Order: sequence, then structure tokens, then C-alpha cells
Amino acid sequence: MKKLAAILTSWGAPGLFLLAILDSAGVPLPAAVDALLVATAIINPGAAYLSALFAVVGSAMGSLFLFYIAQKGGQAYLNRVTATEGGSKFRVWFQTYGLITVFVPALLPIPLPLKVFVVSAGALGVSPVKYMIVVLAARIPRYFGLAWLGTQLGHETMPWIKSHVWHLLLFALFLALTLFYAVKRVSRESPSH
Repeated sequence: MKKLAAILTSWGAPGLFLLAILDSAGVPLPAAVDALLVATAIINPGAAYLSALFAVVGSAMGSLFLFYIAQKGGQAYLNRVTATEGGSKFRVWFQTYGLITVFVPALLPIPLPLKVFVVSAGALGVSPVKYMIVVLAARIPRYFGLAWLGTQLGHETMPWIKSHVWHLLLFALFLALTLFYAVKRVSRESPSH
């Protein structure tokens, strides 16, 4: 994998696009897209935002691929698992709140579990349109933010992120709780509930 990442790195924005597809499709490449995007922003600030766009599109495509694989292959398995009362409750819970578990780790540039929630979203029949909106709402600020940080902080970008991991984790918790309660409130006020 390191050889592949090195080759893709040498390709610039198109390499970033392919790396983002692989990473989001389930190939384990922790923080590779983030690191390459920051490196690109440092080396060539003029290409930073184009590279961010390539990362967003690649990540969306890879993530949608994993989502559809899970939708086709995971449905039968989850039907068996969620056939119980507890499993049925989980299915209802995920249909209501599950996209929060996709949004938060997709947004933050720190290692948080994401792929298991992507697979769950696909297998539990979440709308592909809603899923893609959530992925784009998270990836656009993440990758454009990393490109901006790379152009502003240069080689200090990754150390800055590492030194603020606890702040980012607290932000993730706050964001998840806020979104959870917002969805709960909207669901309660919705006439269909």
C-alpha cells in the first residue's frame, strides 16, 4: 500500500482523486488523503483548492461505491440480524439518526470509525441521495479546510492538527449531540410521528 500511495502522490491532484476513491471505497489508507492534500497545498498553493475538489469528488465516488456494495450484499445479512425486536429498533434508530454517525467522522480530520457506518447506511436502506448529501456536507469543508490550512500553516499543518486532537474530539462529541437532539426535535415536531 505504501508503494501505491507514493505513486499516487507523485501524480498530484489526479493521484489524490484516485487515492480518495480507494480510501473511501474501503481500502485501509488512514489519513493518506488528508496528508497528501496538505502536502499538495504546501508544495503548490495554487493547486490547493483544485486538489481539494479532486479529493471531494474521489471520496464521494468511493464512498458511494462502498454504500452500494453494502446495499446489495449487506441487506440479506442485516435482515437476519435485525429480524429480532432489538434489531428492528436499531434499524429504526439508524434510519432516524444514523447519518450523524456518517457525518461526524467524515467531517473531522482525525481517525474516527466511518466505514462501518457507511456499510450500515447502505445495508439498512438509507436513501442514496440523503447519504450523498451528508457525505458532501462533511467532505467539502474538511478537504477545503485542509487545503486552506496547508496554504496558511505550511509544514506546521499536520503537527497543528495532532496538537488539537482533543479539541477536535470534543467538537465531534458536541456536534454529534447537537445534531442528535436537533434531529430528535424535528422528528418529534414532524406530523408523520
